[in-house]
Amino acid sequence: MYISEFTEKLQLTSLYEKDENIEIEGVYIGDLLSIVMSKAKKNYAWITIQTHINIVAVAELLELSCIIVVENMEVEEDTLNKAKELNIPIFKTSESAYTIACRMSDMEIK
Repeated sequence: MYISEFTEKLQLTSLYEKDENIEIEGVYIGDLLSIVMSKAKKNYAWITIQTHINIVAVAELLELSCIIVVENMEVEEDTLNKAKELNIPIFKTSESAYTIACRMSDMEIK
């Protein structure tokens, strides 16, 4: 699924979004960066409550499709600036990680 359709269906707020033709092939939920680095895969959406600049580095390293920050956490300005610099889309939602993951599963993104 392409990111434009994905974000519309999930009603995510874009904090920084680049190309609408980014494909999302799966999802990983996690907040411990070392575990995310060992488990998430290329072209996955990453669901997290983390907001510090290191999430962008992890997303770049793994070539993730995007970062979804849940529970209405405030994303740090340095994080957004780095995401823009590296073209890593970041989205925000007030929903929980569980709710977003369930909705993604209903969209057959697993």
